[in-house]
Amino acid sequence: MSVSLTTAGPSPLLLSVPVAVGYVPLGAVFGFLFVQAGGPWWLAIASSIWVYAGASQFMMIPMLSAGLSVGSIALATLVVNLRHVFYGLSLLHALPQHPIARAYMVFGLTDETYSVLTTLPPETSTAQRVWLTLINQLWWVSGTAIGALLGSQAQTQLAGLDFALVALFAVLVVEQWRARSSPKPLWVALAAYPVAWLVAPQQALLLSIALSVGAAIMLDWISHER
Repeated sequence: MSVSLTTAGPSPLLLSVPVAVGYVPLGAVFGFLFVQAGGPWWLAIASSIWVYAGASQFMMIPMLSAGLSVGSIALATLVVNLRHVFYGLSLLHALPQHPIARAYMVFGLTDETYSVLTTLPPETSTAQRVWLTLINQLWWVSGTAIGALLGSQAQTQLAGLDFALVALFAVLVVEQWRARSSPKPLWVALAAYPVAWLVAPQQALLLSIALSVGAAIMLDWISHER
């Protein structure tokens, strides 16, 4: 497989900067909390390399502390990340043909990476998409390493850095708004979550994603019927 950063088009490193602003501090918080909960620093870093599941990694900390089995943790991670099945289908056309690169992009797809990938112009090469996915994970792993090493030495609490995730998603929403010719996807998402929360508060995110996908299919069908 030949992948080069010199491929014409937007720089993956530059495109990853908004993600880095959120991933480095959040990864540091995860690494810090993981070590403070009694986990070894190297396992925190290994988790960000081999699991790389964001919210599920934070969820994993109290579950490990409580002594739950690996199977229970894996099942909980599957439920939390099931949303990737819905929006990952829209990127099938953008996946590289090389099996290793294709498998890695599937593995490395996160909410933030998906948001950036969907704002890229159609002519963006698959090599750039792979590099962007890899660089985003490296930001997360770097943040985890910083937090884990600090957590193994310091005896203090981190507070307030979790707001970085809110700020990151705000930036990504704005970028999505600018990249779309129609505001319908945003309005559908804004309407779907309150409905899902009223129906099933505990599963509001998963249900709102399903509602959004259903609405997108219906709107696409209506547009083709016209």
